[in-house]
Amino acid sequence: MIQELKSKEEMRAAYPVMKQLRTHLDETAYLRLVEEARQKDNYRMFALIEDEKIVAVTGFKPMITLYYGRFIWVCDLVTDASFRSKGYGEQLLHFVEEFAKEHNFSSVALSSGLNRADAHRFYENVNYDKVSYVFKKDLDK
Repeated sequence: MIQELKSKEEMRAAYPVMKQLRTHLDETAYLRLVEEARQKDNYRMFALIEDEKIVAVTGFKPMITLYYGRFIWVCDLVTDASFRSKGYGEQLLHFVEEFAKEHNFSSVALSSGLNRADAHRFYENVNYDKVSYVFKKDLDK
């Protein structure tokens, strides 16, 4: 079952899984950022639940740019380490793709850290193309 997470309690329940991807965030920072992203960027979070346990989580937001047009940006996609290789990530990604189609978005895009070779293989196996590099500059350094 895939369920949208809307309440603070539901977001908190997803934190142990999300922490496996966003290791730099403590629970307080995570909750604060999720709430701000929901308010300002229409960020949506969904969990795949198996036997009443959150086994995978995705967070995404609709965007419009001149390069991609109308698209869904997947900010987060993670499966609990003890449940990987069972197709949960693919199910969630398919859910995002169907959401995009239903809401008239033309594509789904995401970035994946350079060191995440397993994630890169996963995305390539589900027919995602490498189309660019993402560059980042920290302004507080």
